[in-house]
Amino acid sequence: MPELPEVETARRLARRVLTGHRIVAVATVDDPIVYAGVSPRRLAAALRGRRVEAVGRKGKHFWLELDRRPWPAFHFGMSGSLRVYGDASERPRYWKLELQSEDGARLAIRDPRRLGRIRLLRDPAREPPISRLGFDVLEEMPGPRQLHGLLSRRRGPIKAVLLDQGLFAGVGNWIADEALYQARISPHRPAASLKPAEVARLRRRLAAIVVLAVRVLAAEKDLPRGWLFHRRWSDSRPQGRRAERIVRETIGGRTAAWVPSRQR
Repeated sequence: MPELPEVETARRLARRVLTGHRIVAVATVDDPIVYAGVSPRRLAAALRGRRVEAVGRKGKHFWLELDRRPWPAFHFGMSGSLRVYGDASERPRYWKLELQSEDGARLAIRDPRRLGRIRLLRDPAREPPISRLGFDVLEEMPGPRQLHGLLSRRRGPIKAVLLDQGLFAGVGNWIADEALYQARISPHRPAASLKPAEVARLRRRLAAIVVLAVRVLAAEKDLPRGWLFHRRWSDSRPQGRRAERIVRETIGGRTAAWVPSRQR
């Protein structure tokens, strides 16, 4: 599932390909599930002929800032992604929207499982669903004291709280598991039970994980080999680093992978 690093990588790709260029052609498919609150025809009409001035993002959502509103906003859901190519014959399978810039580059949103969304909003950052998000964990991470105050009011397990997009915008399942593993905190711990030093440690590890994942363009092979990420779903002898036993269970409705001998 695309998390913040994948979406930030897509945002940077869209910025590189589209910023400063006019959209000369828009191709759509008829998909009333992926197109949320707008018809493909209306979205195409709003985009065609407009110049892209910037590409914004918050959490797992990103949008194009055009020279005239409204603007298109995107969420990848479970399987969405961005593709760039030069000819219509290269359109990827399961494409939902294709934009062609004045220099000939084509950019497509693809979504095999149809769980992503394409919207048309006047001000994406100030309208639902984006306006309901909490702080962006890459750009807006609060300080240790403020974060401790936020968590002190949460009684749920810390794993579930990390996945709450109304608080930690952009954190997904693997990032939450990795941050708790590196911070040596059990995913079962009530968020309010974390001491200030534990919150500070979790904050440092979470920020470092996100920054590094963005730096390597979300390429799994480039993440450090010592990370839990590389073995959290291994089917053969669930052993972590130093032969640590990995436990997999459901916490707060989501599957968690953690190491009880390391995380308290």
